[in-house]
Amino acid sequence: MNLIAATGTTTAGLSTPMQIVVLLTLITVLPGVLFAVTGFTRILIVLGFVRNALGTPTMPPNQILVGIAFFLTLFVMAPTFRVMDDIAIKPYMNHTISERQALIRAEQPLRTFMFKQTRTSDLALFINLSHERRPRTRADVPTHVLVPAFIISELKTAFQIGFLIYLPFLIIDMVVASTLTSMGMMMLPPALISLPFKILLFVLVDGWHLVVQSLVGSFH
Repeated sequence: MNLIAATGTTTAGLSTPMQIVVLLTLITVLPGVLFAVTGFTRILIVLGFVRNALGTPTMPPNQILVGIAFFLTLFVMAPTFRVMDDIAIKPYMNHTISERQALIRAEQPLRTFMFKQTRTSDLALFINLSHERRPRTRADVPTHVLVPAFIISELKTAFQIGFLIYLPFLIIDMVVASTLTSMGMMMLPPALISLPFKILLFVLVDGWHLVVQSLVGSFH
């Protein structure tokens, strides 16, 4: 049984006060769930790598990074959300389908997105860990198996991108450190000297443009 279908059956038949309590609980949990099944994780981690690679652990602030990640996630997920709106939200608002049917329909575009971003090895890992029958098609893969596989794949992709971001800044740190050592200025912290050069390099190559372009392109 998939998770969303189970949620629909759980709320069925409850009294109005209990439905309100369940709804408020879902509203509290929903942002975290949506972040877990969208590209938010990858985007936020990569932006964090950019900040650390530059050597500015507090610039941009966390609130700014989360805001950028949120709106980039909306941009990346716009086609998926549009399909969900067409096949689930609008029919439900027009009272042509039930709440459970709307939840099941809304789940399908998210599953399609997650399958495209999930590695086969990660999916196989959680299928084996679940001890369930080997699925023949993607439709047979339960959502509770797909979601953790998707998250692991997102973490791996984010760290791969982060490694590539670190390389040019690491070279600058090494050059500055070797230069200071050859000049006998070993008491001067290399990070203090390399920071302006890293910021200058990032500005000259239009770093934010390249990072955002690479992030959005990694989802296609």
